[in-house]
Amino acid sequence: MFGIGGSEIFVIILIAIMLFGADKVPEIARTLAKGMTQLKHATDDIKNEIARTAEESGLDRKSLTSSFDAELGGLREHVDGIKDDLLADNTLDVKSITTNIDSEILKAKEDLENLTGPIKRQR
Repeated sequence: MFGIGGSEIFVIILIAIMLFGADKVPEIARTLAKGMTQLKHATDDIKNEIARTAEESGLDRKSLTSSFDAELGGLREHVDGIKDDLLADNTLDVKSITTNIDSEILKAKEDLENLTGPIKRQR
């Protein structure tokens, strides 16, 4: 829930028992649970109040995000069209591309081998 595991909870319980005593721990746990419940209800009330005020003002999620959703849909269609065009167009031959790259690498290796002077590679 809060990113803590069973062993950490066990250590926390042990510390609580040592600090407050075994008879006070259930009472403290009940108080904490009531506080958490009240906090949850308070945040829910705030969320509902914000949503109600937004609806009264004419602002709702659909009206705010409709243009964004339309643009996103258009962009998605455009990207899908480009993807389909690339899949249909098989002019890109991987073998020819790798052959060109390999030939450039071999050429660069030969140039390095042919270097003379103070920066010649040592073997």
